Amino acid sequence: MPVPRKIIFHKQYFLEFYVAQTADVRRKINQVLKFVETQEHIPQKFFRPIETVDGLFEIRVEMTGNIYRIFCCFDKGNLVVLFQGFQKKSQKTPADQIARAERLKQEYFSEKEVQ
Repeated sequence: MPVPRKIIFHKQYFLEFYVAQTADVRRKINQVLKFVETQEHIPQKFFRPIETVDGLFEIRVEMTGNIYRIFCCFDKGNLVVLFQGFQKKSQKTPADQIARAERLKQEYFSEKEVQ
């Protein structure tokens, strides 16, 4: 059975977040990313669009009362591009994190056009 999606990283932003997490959190992130890669329909519990930014999504990871978000977008249909992650500390997703993800998304597509 082919994998419906492929996940890539835009530069080092996600990896910097990832390596700063504990081994347990990294394991949980890996589980959710594998779910995003392999499941045709992803429940909103794990993956949903950011309503204020066209084409931007968040991957949602919860572990022992902590909430982590990873911003991403689609490229060429089944390619998921990860931008940055952060630990969410309030009910609402911080506007500065959304703005940063939007900048990274624009950067990714701008650099892709040049190549």
